[in-house]
Amino acid sequence: MAITASAPKKPPPPPLLALPQVPRHVAIIMDGNGRWATRRGFTRLAGHRAGTENIRRVIERFADYGVRYLTLYAFSTENWSRPKREVRGLMSILSRVIKRETKHFHENGIRLLHIGRLDELNPKLRQEVLDAIELTKENDRMTVCIAFNYGGRAEIVEAVRRIVSEGIPPHRIDDDLLGHYLYTANVPDPCLIIRTAGEMRLSNFLLWQGAYAEFVSAPVCWPDFDVHDIDEALLAFSQRKRRFGGLLPEEVDYPSPTSGKNGARPNGRRPHGRDSIHP
Repeated sequence: MAITASAPKKPPPPPLLALPQVPRHVAIIMDGNGRWATRRGFTRLAGHRAGTENIRRVIERFADYGVRYLTLYAFSTENWSRPKREVRGLMSILSRVIKRETKHFHENGIRLLHIGRLDELNPKLRQEVLDAIELTKENDRMTVCIAFNYGGRAEIVEAVRRIVSEGIPPHRIDDDLLGHYLYTANVPDPCLIIRTAGEMRLSNFLLWQGAYAEFVSAPVCWPDFDVHDIDEALLAFSQRKRRFGGLLPEEVDYPSPTSGKNGARPNGRRPHGRDSIHP
């Protein structure tokens, strides 16, 4: 008899915290499915399936807080090196999640995007992803980016190749221009990156975009990551002082430049697209 695993049922979510600021864009490295399963005597694929049971409630909680963009790191370019059975299983799980969740997301105002390479997926799965993107493209409550077959280094290399192929002269290349050639061209940089399972690595995730993101490591594995962990991560973010390499006005003990002298940003100024939401 086959053993299947799913994350335990959760009680009704607690009230939202009153936070002074909420990140506009949160990105999550969903880690620990395999370890969660191993500790319970299940297969790794059972752990991945359990992890998908978490997605809807996580998205809903962040949306309730007013987070406008959520990126979920589901499958990296390096994950192709895993056993073929696990890779096939992950592709099958993605297909099932798309079929199961797309209608719900559409009815609740969630727009779906994909970041990464689609050409290496099988044609059926690729079309399912494209259909979900097309169906939800006009929704505006929240944008959920699924990073599947994604790698930060590969993304930057591909962007540079496109810039070179288009003959753009070197003097025109700056942060903003390169950003327009990334997979996330129309998505603001993440303010907060969360990794589950207690790990402290970025693992080739949003390397360019996450330059000034705050980082939170949640101790629980992804299938156990719930609204309480979301609340704790957002509370931690709200207490951070984001300087972007400068100083906050109250920290300056001498006159500071007002126009970014010598190319420096004025103290306390936020780079474009890296803002937070203030209630």
